[in-house]
Amino acid sequence: MEPKQYPFPFGECHMHIFMNGRDYHAAVRAQSHGVNEQVIRDHFEEYRKRGIIWLRDGGDHYGTSKRAMEIAPEYGITYRTPVFAIHKAGHYGGIVGREFRDMREYRGLIGELRRQGGHFVKIMISGIMDFDRGGLTEDSLTDGEIREMIHIAHQEGFSVMAHTNGNRAALAAIEAGLDSMEHGNFMEEETIRALAQSDTVWVPTVVTVKNLIGDGRFPDAVVKEIWEGQKRRLRLAYRLGAKMALGSDAGAYRVMHGQGLLDEYQAFSEALGEFPGWEARVLLADKKIRKLF
Repeated sequence: MEPKQYPFPFGECHMHIFMNGRDYHAAVRAQSHGVNEQVIRDHFEEYRKRGIIWLRDGGDHYGTSKRAMEIAPEYGITYRTPVFAIHKAGHYGGIVGREFRDMREYRGLIGELRRQGGHFVKIMISGIMDFDRGGLTEDSLTDGEIREMIHIAHQEGFSVMAHTNGNRAALAAIEAGLDSMEHGNFMEEETIRALAQSDTVWVPTVVTVKNLIGDGRFPDAVVKEIWEGQKRRLRLAYRLGAKMALGSDAGAYRVMHGQGLLDEYQAFSEALGEFPGWEARVLLADKKIRKLF
């Protein structure tokens, strides 16, 4: 796909500036002895040359996104970050943030991100995709924990972005008033209906799956089955009127900074091309994300 005329109309609603799209361990090494500013600048340049000038990061625990927040204006980029994501001890999330053991510590982390200039709260409430067998790597947090985390963040004046997979966790988060649901894999029809009736914006990051097809890292049969399920959910969500925005999870494996958003646009086109005017609906969700975050 050729880059669109500057600026590209959609923002990148989910990315990680410290990751490189190729090797997570190498990305960590690049930041482990202090913020590697050149990584930030190289990635910003990839966005700028494609006309992508609005970015929402998912956080890290190296200080990289905090420094990126300071550099972004040099590139004409509006950059939003939680500084670090927040996860419960013993559960997935350490690669992008900091942990809490109880809600007192959780509230304390929100205070810390406020002091560091974070724009919103990013929470981790479920595991990640198991591309070898399908399904998820671990059980999600309890419905009560999910509700309380979202409530506390809202009480503190922040919008909430949540790493969410699995039907139960997605429904609990939607019912709790989540602002932005990331990934949302394996939602069932009743949850998608609840999503459509809510104010939650869904950022499905589908190219984290689609770009794995043919790569050989995971069984293609499993990856293709997950991708087909994602397409069905996108179509159902669209028909029901859910709000969906483009975010590629750029920096994840095979999702490159800048190009990842164009890939996500193409994936949406494949899934929603039968619906005339789908882009206008997605742009409205994009505008809602920018207003909230």
